[in-house]
Amino acid sequence: MSPASGSAGTRPASVADIHTTARGMPHVTDAGTHADRPVYQVGGKSFVFFRTPRPDAVDPVTGERYDDVVVIWVASEADKLALVQQDRSPFFTTNHFNGHLSVLLRTSRVSEVTRDELTEIIQDAWLSRASARRAATWLAEHGLD
Repeated sequence: MSPASGSAGTRPASVADIHTTARGMPHVTDAGTHADRPVYQVGGKSFVFFRTPRPDAVDPVTGERYDDVVVIWVASEADKLALVQQDRSPFFTTNHFNGHLSVLLRTSRVSEVTRDELTEIIQDAWLSRASARRAATWLAEHGLD
């Protein structure tokens, strides 16, 4: 994945795009306890959240904990692998997340994907956590059923 130029959808994504897309999905609440670390949920299930620094995600050179990690749910292990195994992908995982259907993304690298790519990933995260009824309704409303 690499930044693109041109239309708004192909421009590099931003942290604001994460918030706008997540909040723009139906029935979303923020269960976070800090304004700068939202936990976006649908039906009480998280689909995107901004993590506090943790010992499993550190700079390999300095050993400092990353303070800009976002967790994004995925629908399947295959989807997870497709994102984390690409060369130079900004998406990654850690041993702590083995077996967990999510990927990690540092906000400092969000511009390495386009806004359209990020939007699709967050919409898929929402779909993976929403109830079957809500997901079917959203897909039908967007002609994707």
